[in-house]
Amino acid sequence: MTLHKILKYIALVIGVIGLILWGRVLMAGDDAIENSADVQASVVTPFLYVAYLVFAIIVLLVLFYVIKGLFSGNIKRTLIAVGAFILVVVIAYLLTDGTETQLSDGTMLSANANHWVGAGLVTFYMLAGIAILLMVVSGIRKLIK
Repeated sequence: MTLHKILKYIALVIGVIGLILWGRVLMAGDDAIENSADVQASVVTPFLYVAYLVFAIIVLLVLFYVIKGLFSGNIKRTLIAVGAFILVVVIAYLLTDGTETQLSDGTMLSANANHWVGAGLVTFYMLAGIAILLMVVSGIRKLIK
């Protein structure tokens, strides 16, 4: 049996299990789930375990195929791309500062966590800007040709 057929049957089984668990959630009703911890544990928790299982399978498959692709493709280009991404993250980290911040629920966000959140946002903005710039350059090159 090929890997495609095996994965298709696994997806079908997980889908049927998820459909059955979703039906149990619908039959229990919103009010019963909100008011009773026992109902939550017996109805919602198995549904969440299926979601965790699906997520774990997806992460493992993605990691497998990424690693497989790394060794079958041009490793030099891959390492350059990973290095460029790490450079963008380091630049974003250096551009941000971390200050302890009080959240709306009254808890405190540490300076380190605030620093990483800021770095993540700046990284996103930098990568989005680079992507937009590359699309514009590509469009201009196509117009010139």
